[in-house]
Amino acid sequence: MKLYLASNNEHKREEFKELFPEYEIILPKDEKIEFDPVEDGSSFIENALIKAEALYSMVKKPCIADDSGLCVNAFGGKPGIHTARYGEEGGRKLSDKEKYTLLLKNMEGIDDRSAEFVCTIALIVDEHDKYVIERSVKGHIVKEAEGVNGFGYDPVFYNDEAGAVSANLTRKEKNTYSHRAKAALEIKEILDREKDRIWKETNRK
Repeated sequence: MKLYLASNNEHKREEFKELFPEYEIILPKDEKIEFDPVEDGSSFIENALIKAEALYSMVKKPCIADDSGLCVNAFGGKPGIHTARYGEEGGRKLSDKEKYTLLLKNMEGIDDRSAEFVCTIALIVDEHDKYVIERSVKGHIVKEAEGVNGFGYDPVFYNDEAGAVSANLTRKEKNTYSHRAKAALEIKEILDREKDRIWKETNRK
C-alpha cells in the first residue's frame, strides 16, 4: 500500500518508514514529480495542508505531509514555522550544523532556554477526507551540541520526557518520544481504521 509523503527529504522518509511499517512511503522524486510548493502559511497546520494538498492534486492518492519546527520561548516562539530556513539570507542554504550552531550563538547569555518541538501531520485521503494532527514535546536548548543520531536541531534539543538530548536517542526511543512520532501515531490509527475503505476507493480511480 503506497503512501505519498509530501517531501523530498530522505531523513523524513526513513522516519516515516519506521512509523508506518505497513506502508510503502513514496517521495515525489521517486516518480519524477517536481515538487516545491510555496509554504506561505502562517502556522504549522496551514503549511502541512499546503504541502499535502499540493501533492494530492498531482497523484490523487493518499498523501501525508508534515510541518515541524523548534519554538524557543526566549525568542517568542521563533524560529517556529521558519525553522528549516533559520539564518538563511540571500538565498544561501545552511547545513543542519550551521543552523544549530547559529542558534547556540544567538542564545549565549540567555537564561531561559526552554523550548518545544512541534509537529503537524496532514493526511489527505481524497477531496473530502482530510485529517490534521498536531503534537509537541517540551524541553530546552543545551549549551553544546551532542549526539550523532537524528537530524536538524536534534543535537541541541533536550527532550524532557525522554530525559536526553534528541541526538542521543536510539531510533526506537525517538519513535516513542519525538514530536513527529506522537503525531504520526495518531495519523496511523486513522489510516489503520480506514485503510480498507481508503484503498478500495483509491483503487477504483
